[in-house]
Amino acid sequence: MSGARKLLIFGGVALAAVGMLYGLYYAVFVEHQTLDSLGGSLAGSFVHAAEGDLPEAHSAIDVYAAAKYKYVRQVDVHSHWIGLGILMIVMGAVFDGVRFSERIRFWIAIAFLAGSVSFPLGVILQTVLRGGVFASALAAGGSALVTMALLATAIGFARPSA
Repeated sequence: MSGARKLLIFGGVALAAVGMLYGLYYAVFVEHQTLDSLGGSLAGSFVHAAEGDLPEAHSAIDVYAAAKYKYVRQVDVHSHWIGLGILMIVMGAVFDGVRFSERIRFWIAIAFLAGSVSFPLGVILQTVLRGGVFASALAAGGSALVTMALLATAIGFARPSA
């Protein structure tokens, strides 16, 4: 088994495990409080609107929007890590069929792993550094690395053998 293949398979297993563990942690310790906050702030906004207190209604909707922003990213992170991990495992299973040198395949595998880690990490950092450029750039850069690795792999499969 080549080094690139090992990196993809074992890196994918580790990434999927991290995603599952994060999802378990989130479901057990965070999600219920978040859902309570979402429901409470939304209900509060309706009550304040019915009472004619529009500033308080808007404030409650702002609380709801902030909680929803975090909730969506938290759930996305766990599913992205698992999905990218599974994609890495699948790519590792067929990666020796890519018609590039072992060195180039290894660098493609490194790019794939780096992108698969940094994309969800950037997404989770968006909840901490809301509106920050670094978190968005990390997510976009990770996504670009995964895309380039996939394209390079596709080119390697399509390339005729010498």
